[in-house]
Amino acid sequence: TSAQQKLDINVQKSQIKWSCDYAFYFNGHYGEVSFKDGYFIKTIDKITGGSFTIDLNTIITQDMDTEKANNGLTEHLKNEDFFYVKMYPTAKLDIINIQYQNSKQIRVDANLTIKGITKPITFQAELNYEKETFFTKFKIDRTEWNINYGSKSTDQIKNSVISDAIGFEVLISL
Repeated sequence: TSAQQKLDINVQKSQIKWSCDYAFYFNGHYGEVSFKDGYFIKTIDKITGGSFTIDLNTIITQDMDTEKANNGLTEHLKNEDFFYVKMYPTAKLDIINIQYQNSKQIRVDANLTIKGITKPITFQAELNYEKETFFTKFKIDRTEWNINYGSKSTDQIKNSVISDAIGFEVLISL
């Protein structure tokens, strides 16, 4: 039998940074969003699964020149044009498979749910057993989760087209 252990994450030490660029020139927007809860499943001496809930009410923008501008964009991200937080207050990532490339490098297959839509994603991650951390960077195509505002598929004005890719930099601490 394989002994499984549930390892709760430390939501205060864990962080999710997000970024989204304009499609046809440099710069864009960035900020953070927080975990609501989450855990890894450890089987024997390896991480073999996990589930994480992201609290979309905590999303903030950090790139604007003023607090008022940051707050304005943050509120826009929370409305129906983007994440529709009133209807969908959380997003979820469920790890369904992990392939170890070596003791610290892994490939993760997961299901990501945003706005009630679940899609598979795959990304590389790094485990640090001494610091008890998990680190990854990945991008998703936001239109697959019905986040279409300013998308190249819906807006043909070059200077206002937002890239369909949202980047995430995630550090999870136990």
